[in-house]
Amino acid sequence: MTGDRERRAAAAVVCLGLFLLGMDLTVLNVAVPDLQRDLNPSMAQVQWIVDAYALVLGGLVLTAGALTDRIGRRRAFMTGLAVCGAASAFGALAEEPGLVLAARCGMGAGAALLMPATLSIISNLFTEPAARRRAIALWAAVLGLGGMTGPVLGGALVEGFSWRAGFWVNVPLVAVTLVLTLRVVPATGSGRTPRHEGERVDLPGAVLSACGLLTFVWAVIESPAQGWTSAPVLSGFALATALLTAFVVHERRRAEAAMLPLSLLRLPGVVRGALSLALLSFALYGALFVITLYLQGVLGYTPWQAGVRTLPLAAALAAGSLATPSLMARHGARKPIAAGLALVTVAFAVLAHTGAASGYGRLMVFEVVAGLGAGLVAAAGTEAVMGAVPLSRAGLGSAVNDATRQVGAALGVAVQGSVLSTVITDRLGAAVSAAGPAAVLAPSPAARQAFVDGLTATALTAGAVTLAATLAVIPWRGVLPHGTTSREGL
Repeated sequence: MTGDRERRAAAAVVCLGLFLLGMDLTVLNVAVPDLQRDLNPSMAQVQWIVDAYALVLGGLVLTAGALTDRIGRRRAFMTGLAVCGAASAFGALAEEPGLVLAARCGMGAGAALLMPATLSIISNLFTEPAARRRAIALWAAVLGLGGMTGPVLGGALVEGFSWRAGFWVNVPLVAVTLVLTLRVVPATGSGRTPRHEGERVDLPGAVLSACGLLTFVWAVIESPAQGWTSAPVLSGFALATALLTAFVVHERRRAEAAMLPLSLLRLPGVVRGALSLALLSFALYGALFVITLYLQGVLGYTPWQAGVRTLPLAAALAAGSLATPSLMARHGARKPIAAGLALVTVAFAVLAHTGAASGYGRLMVFEVVAGLGAGLVAAAGTEAVMGAVPLSRAGLGSAVNDATRQVGAALGVAVQGSVLSTVITDRLGAAVSAAGPAAVLAPSPAARQAFVDGLTATALTAGAVTLAATLAVIPWRGVLPHGTTSREGL
């Protein structure tokens, strides 16, 4: 790959796959009422169906990132696409909630291979610092656009067809992307890294991390129905703590052969950038899950109308991401990240003042302010991570970046969904909450008020998280000053 035109064509195809991945994170958000009418899942099952994709992606992406550096980036990208397409077809044919959940898990497994390959390919295509910053900003913008426009596409598909179309849409997109990948994405620069040949995949580490995260999210999602202090929930939290502790101990013993080398976490850019992305994803993706329900249940919009009204968030996020490279060239990563988190915190303060009589205007202000802030954090945080990692470990660096995003997103949906369910249960009774979204979104004044109370509680929760993150970022020093990077070996 020698010419700029060829590099840009390859990046465009990779971004098409990335857009598909981001879209799948949220495409079912507005399909919840239609899914409820067809398959009658409980509120907890709905949370699992929405959350399973991000959870499996976050749990497996570290292993997938290590595999990417071994088996080849283009091969990992294409394999991930194929798995996503097959799982999507399975989900479209599902006749019960458990099968839909299984399909979402399969899609997450495919995305775990696809996602680190995208950023790794782009980092190896654009090695000059300024070009890489622009390419990574585009990567962050495309991922955000995919996630934030998922409700729009999902709404159109639900109204035109049914919730099943949210799965079917992936199949032709995957086929087109696979063909284009073979034509324009180079195998050169995307192949096996010699230094990793002969290394074994850290299977115990993968099992411990995935099981630990799965157990933790299960405990969070089941807490409203079973009680936050019930024996099963407390046992779940205890088991999750034990599994994740065992994962850290195991990784320390394996040292550089670990799935997640702890030396990587000693690089300030990696830790700080990844933590910022995790907390941002926690706040924003959890909020998107709640506000799509709010748009339909309280404001009375159809799925398509609700999806369209999330577009300001996507547009503002793209604008913030694309503005970040010039800001980083002058100020480094710290100031854009801090400013972005502060904007998101202000946005949640606006959302927390929502009342039963509030209209769409307040929500649009939230979307624009939060989107701009999220774009700044997404681009600067990703560059902080990738700028600190050697090119030979680009797949692993991308996996750390991706894992923190997806774990944050999964926990955001789980925690904010559980806060919402807890408040609704308190206001309306356990029977209504357990009945599922259709009962929660019944067009009665009591149900609307209960939902708004839950929404404001989730906004306060997310705002507290982003405020703490903002205060933590301000004293940072030495993270990508004025766009420079450090790529010492791990």
